[in-house]
Amino acid sequence: MARLETFDEALQALYRKLDCPVFDTHPWTEGPALAQRRVAIVSTAGLHHSHDRPFTVGGPADYRIIPGDTGARDLLMSHVSTNFDRIGFQQDWNIVFPLERLRELAAAGIIGSVADFHYSFMGAIDPTLMESAARRVASLLIKDRVNAVLLVPV
Repeated sequence: MARLETFDEALQALYRKLDCPVFDTHPWTEGPALAQRRVAIVSTAGLHHSHDRPFTVGGPADYRIIPGDTGARDLLMSHVSTNFDRIGFQQDWNIVFPLERLRELAAAGIIGSVADFHYSFMGAIDPTLMESAARRVASLLIKDRVNAVLLVPV
């Protein structure tokens, strides 16, 4: 993990001046019991299926759809941050995309079911630029009858 104190002074100053966006909405809501929830993963690890296009430096603030039957060997990471350590992902993809753990929870009856589709953004993008893509993902989650999302910021 990159630490602010390891960056040169100019970069530290730049990061300290960045504004943290404020959102006026309140997304939290009551819902069914966990054992009745249909859960999807939304990650910012820059993940994509091996046959999908990678994320690129300066690319659009978009996302990739990851089918629920994707296996670890089919998932690639094209996160563009040079400060991002990929070793954990290479050793166990569940660190950034815990799909196997969700499958286990569903099989044990702890959660109701696992969504048919999951989503990954590239996290090195200003979140205020992601609103349009996030709204599209929200629509897709609703179509998939998802009523709980595991947010995995990377």
